[in-house]
Amino acid sequence: MAQGKRVEVSAEQRAEIWQRWKAGESLQAIGRAFGRKHTSIHLLLSHHGGIVPADRRRSPKALTLSEREEISRGIASGSSIRAIAVHLSRAASTVSREVTRHGGLALYRASEADCEAWQLARRPKPCLLSLHEPLRKIVVSKLMLDWSPEQVAGWLKIQYPKDERLRVSHETIYRSLFLQARGVLKQELIGHLRSKRRIRRSQQSSKSGHSKGQIVEAISIRERPAEIEDRAIPGHWEGDLISGTKNSHIVTLVERHSRFTTLIKVPSKETTVVVAALSRHIRKLPASLRRSLTWDRGHEMAHHKTFSVATDVKVYFCDPHSPWQRGTNENTNRLLRQYLPKKTDLALHTQSDLDKIALRLNQRPRKTLAFQTPASKLQDSVAATR
Repeated sequence: MAQGKRVEVSAEQRAEIWQRWKAGESLQAIGRAFGRKHTSIHLLLSHHGGIVPADRRRSPKALTLSEREEISRGIASGSSIRAIAVHLSRAASTVSREVTRHGGLALYRASEADCEAWQLARRPKPCLLSLHEPLRKIVVSKLMLDWSPEQVAGWLKIQYPKDERLRVSHETIYRSLFLQARGVLKQELIGHLRSKRRIRRSQQSSKSGHSKGQIVEAISIRERPAEIEDRAIPGHWEGDLISGTKNSHIVTLVERHSRFTTLIKVPSKETTVVVAALSRHIRKLPASLRRSLTWDRGHEMAHHKTFSVATDVKVYFCDPHSPWQRGTNENTNRLLRQYLPKKTDLALHTQSDLDKIALRLNQRPRKTLAFQTPASKLQDSVAATR
């Protein structure tokens, strides 16, 4: 099938394609299952923005095929519109509109009328954001600040607790973005989402992580105290090194209690360079925020003992091939890819640029923090420890 042509599939195939997409299968895998190019599968899915279309159902108020057949028989027997309506327990105006809409008394056919009514019911319905301009303006303003639809929806509940009119689900926002046929939100706003995809990805689709090598005298994460695990006390950090092209690197640090993010520019991934940069940053923090650091098995922290001596911060290392043990940092790295895409030269970003990116993240409300911002959460926790 040539790219760009309409995807011709049966209703059963279409249903299976959507089922596989919802289960998290890739476009390539779905294409192989149906003997098609992945581009043709993408074409079908993108028409609905990657969002599984709702099953079509007839309204309980609509005329059924059997009722239309009764109308057809009534017309053939010479019964009046009012008599037919009484027989169906319908209003005479309902029957009259039905007959007029589908050819009149001379041309009315039940099966044709039923098919036409089903097709007419496919017209798009107006969504909430198209009907409520103040709400739409608020949503647009927050999306332009790189807030996710879920953050916008959660923030509205807190900001306007008594105004039910200023409520919108994150799913409605996604639908207004990805279903461009609605014409509600400009397509350019998709560029403010963390992922630049043009279609919605299934929540079941997997994201693979990685880990690196062995660290001499590494303290296992399994020895980490319980107070770190329950996030009750601030000052415990997770860290990583993200890499770009041309041997460019940036250190990412996330505070577990508040999810507060810090970015540190480093000229290389040599352990002496990374440890020195980390040590300088950690020594600037208040004592209450210098408790522990959890890292993966990257050799940039091979000199972890030097770091601990310089900062009095103990370093714990994750198990091999276990990125989820630094889940907060892994999630933050995915958020950062909105600003620091893969396969780009990270050296082009100054420390000032990185500080601005971190500020953006730290001033976004987070669902896991009951839609507080990491900045306010950290500030409150530091104030409480004084």
